Amino acid sequence: MSNDETTPGPRASRRPDKPRKRRRGLKITLGVVLVLLLATGGTLYWLYSQLDGNIKGVDINKALGEDRPEKLPTSGQNLLVLGSDSRAGAENKELGGGGAVSGARSDTAMVVHIPEGRSKAVAVSIPRDTLVTRPECVKDDGSTVAGKERVMFNSVYAQVGPACVVKTVEKMSGVRVDHYLEINFAGFKDLVDAIGGVTVDVPQDIDDKSSGLHLTAGPQKLDGTQSLAYVRTRHGIGDGSDLGRIGLQQQFLMALLSEVKSQDLLGSPTNSYKIAKSATKALTTDSGLASLTSLAEFARSMNGVDPASMETIMLPVAYDKIDPNRVIAAEPQAGQLWKAIREDATIPEDAKKSPATGG
Repeated sequence: MSNDETTPGPRASRRPDKPRKRRRGLKITLGVVLVLLLATGGTLYWLYSQLDGNIKGVDINKALGEDRPEKLPTSGQNLLVLGSDSRAGAENKELGGGGAVSGARSDTAMVVHIPEGRSKAVAVSIPRDTLVTRPECVKDDGSTVAGKERVMFNSVYAQVGPACVVKTVEKMSGVRVDHYLEINFAGFKDLVDAIGGVTVDVPQDIDDKSSGLHLTAGPQKLDGTQSLAYVRTRHGIGDGSDLGRIGLQQQFLMALLSEVKSQDLLGSPTNSYKIAKSATKALTTDSGLASLTSLAEFARSMNGVDPASMETIMLPVAYDKIDPNRVIAAEPQAGQLWKAIREDATIPEDAKKSPATGG
């Protein structure tokens, strides 16, 4: 946190009645915790311009054009949430054992589906090692990148950029992505530190020499650096593949949301500002959400979503027969899962079972 932060004085603490009322109406929504934190920060009207300027936007609609799945009347809202492991900047290079790695990849990816009525949500994690067909995409500089088969899902971000990740997800799922949210390594660390750490129930002893994470089984309160290592560890749990850590990522998301919900953020403008500042500096969204006003409106529209109703699912995958270190979408399970999300229907139990578990 920078040293230029100041405690709001008496005049700055006076807020118009309308924003205060709006703030009281906000609730923590599963899968979009960053949106809600930012919306809380947005009620601090005197800091609006500074926080609003931190958010980076990507014009997904312009990049993808009309070649997209149809938006069905009953399809609810779908968000693609990425955690990017960009090594740009000295701070990011020091995190998660990333000093020797260049470029950026989508280290964590979840499609968060919020059905019509917005009373529940489901998050589908896409393993980063999944082999996918990358469609033809247009880069930021206007150049075209040809489509390619059997590429690792997390490499699409590095090779072409976030808009191509959205297009890849839409092509593989048939699900129309309404919004895009991305947070980088350093921002994730600062966000956890800003809320004072997150307590998780570690399922087994973890001794990951690669990331430097050493934890004993049981409840542990993790700071930002430990939390980052926890959601990234793959050598310390399961079979050492990406699949083993997806359960940790989903578990951590729930713990993070519980921690945020338990804190009196609305009653503490200073805490709200710290969290909002950490989040906005790390956040990239689609252009439709790239302002505090848009984020607040989006969050208010989902007041009815109950965090306790969140369901977390890993995309059903099977080990690739050519390269056992990679996985492919398992059929018919994956197709059934995406169909249920497209149609806002109940997800069949069989569609939640993955032949490859990472155990």
